[in-house]
Amino acid sequence: MDALWMIWTDPNMRWIVVGCMLLGLSSGLIGSYMLLQKRSLIGDALAHAALPGICIAFMLTGVKSTIGFLLGALSAGAIATFGIRWIAAHSRIKQDAAMGIVLSLFFGIGVMLLTRIQHSGDGGQSGLDKFLFGQAASMMREDVYMLAGISSLLILLCLLLYKPFKLISFDAGFARGLGWPVARLEQLMLLLTVLVVVAGIQAVGVVLMSALLITPAVAARYWTDKLSVMLLLASIFGACSGFSGTFWSSMVTGLPTGPVTVLSAMIVFAVSALLAPQRGWVGKSLRQRRARQQWQQGGTAHE
Repeated sequence: MDALWMIWTDPNMRWIVVGCMLLGLSSGLIGSYMLLQKRSLIGDALAHAALPGICIAFMLTGVKSTIGFLLGALSAGAIATFGIRWIAAHSRIKQDAAMGIVLSLFFGIGVMLLTRIQHSGDGGQSGLDKFLFGQAASMMREDVYMLAGISSLLILLCLLLYKPFKLISFDAGFARGLGWPVARLEQLMLLLTVLVVVAGIQAVGVVLMSALLITPAVAARYWTDKLSVMLLLASIFGACSGFSGTFWSSMVTGLPTGPVTVLSAMIVFAVSALLAPQRGWVGKSLRQRRARQQWQQGGTAHE
């Protein structure tokens, strides 16, 4: 209780907690659609693609501006998205392979630019490498406002476009046959994914952002077959992971918030995989054992 009170009364910790919870909520929400569309790797590709955009934004401005980094990362993410779609559409390369190609290319360029910046002698580059693994402790009020805006926009669009998003997630061909603008809806969903990824890079980092995007969604999928319930659970799991990561990192000196947040999400996934009634390992084992016993009893009675 003392630790919770300290987090609530410390203004800096309060912003970090709110920011990480909003990030987890947004990640779980949009990650559910990515999971259902079998695009789990798209978050990884977009997160790695954002790194060169951040580096180029710093090289052009010379300052660490959140807005500048956001614009740079968004531009790089949009180019990466176009590249993935173009490669998949104009070659025999499948989309997962196209994601891997774009991920490797953009991340390689980003690391090269980051290394050049670090050896340039520019004093303003201090801490720029934290975008690789995140530094939630550096989040300010403006960053939380940005996350709140992105989360609000994401929730609003998911509510307004719930039926179209649901249809293209389960049967894009049928949606196209009904006359829905499937390509535009998919592009909008990718844009929302880019927004969440870019917003979360500062807290979780390029390397771990994809885990936070997918893990709450996978955990939620174990508990339900209904999309609406899955979206709600994934958002709750993501927000709880953000709170847990901030809490434990504040209790242990030198423990980074981003990796702990991802580990918290993995714990939620492990519990779901074990204890979920229908799909969990324990439930399946008990049902198989019960079925085996019934079969044996039936066989004995028959004899």
